[in-house]
Amino acid sequence: MTTRSMTTIIEGNQIDGLAVISALDVNQLDAGQHKFWFRAATNALGQSQHLPVWVFKGEKAGKKIVITAGVHGDEYNGVLAAQAIARELKSKEIAGCITIIPTLNLSGLLNHSRDFDSSDPDVSCGNLNRHFPGNADGNEPQRFLHAIWHNLMKPNAELAIDLHTQTSGTVYPLYAFADFRIADAVNMARLMNPDAILDDPGDPGILETVWNESNIPSITVELGVGRYTDTVMVARAVDGAMNIFKHYNLLDEMPQAITPAIESVRVTSLRAIQGGFILPQVSLMQHVETDQLLAVQYDSFGEEVHQYRAPESAVVLSHNVESMRAAGALVIRLIHPQ
Repeated sequence: MTTRSMTTIIEGNQIDGLAVISALDVNQLDAGQHKFWFRAATNALGQSQHLPVWVFKGEKAGKKIVITAGVHGDEYNGVLAAQAIARELKSKEIAGCITIIPTLNLSGLLNHSRDFDSSDPDVSCGNLNRHFPGNADGNEPQRFLHAIWHNLMKPNAELAIDLHTQTSGTVYPLYAFADFRIADAVNMARLMNPDAILDDPGDPGILETVWNESNIPSITVELGVGRYTDTVMVARAVDGAMNIFKHYNLLDEMPQAITPAIESVRVTSLRAIQGGFILPQVSLMQHVETDQLLAVQYDSFGEEVHQYRAPESAVVLSHNVESMRAAGALVIRLIHPQ
């Protein structure tokens, strides 16, 4: 290996003609477009796992933004949006630096799974987005994240955007999470022009929370439905990201006008009281009143067994799109406008 400042290039090691790195410092890169494979960790066979990394660096100084996607392996619209943002930037002259990591949870993506799939029998396959910033001496997913966080993500960001979709079987509109105590997080959320924004102080181990705790303002953006492609939602996410770049002067263009979104500090989740087949009776972003019918549940014979009704007036933020729901699975999520 040779170390060039803080970008560590593994000499003689290339994939598809691209350099393999184990650490990145964009400050040391020349202006222009760079593509790398980042060596994150080894799997149980001792084979190295590599993340694709795009870097777009301008001649002029400016903000450093990191965009991630694929933290959950069944959330393809986020991945597609990150890739589309990179394609859009290929023809742009920028200031500052934009780093894009479009497929973070490699094992989850390969298995069409929300979770990180570990070969360690002592590790339950779990939600990778509860283990940031990782642990160099921890279990497999924690070690995987430690290398990515410390050697790729954190050193190269002053702002951050994490792209997701709703979990498989349910759907969201364009929906942003932002900690309203952080001005830049609120600005970015609004600049995305989403349908709804939740004031979200964050939970431990979530990437957005860890960014914010590291004084790097961050938002999480949800793009439609898990597993299935939504080109309209992807296009809206690209437009939103470009709006953020324009606002922070990474692109020398005027940002689009902001369309006011529903903003709230509270959501209500209605979950299946038993297993069965559930058909929604409402649509996304529909205003509903107290006691309005939201969904009907049927048993395996097709007999109606339960109705789900609105506990108070609200707006439909999510509903199931897979009819078969286990007990406790999400049926409807409501957001309560301020």
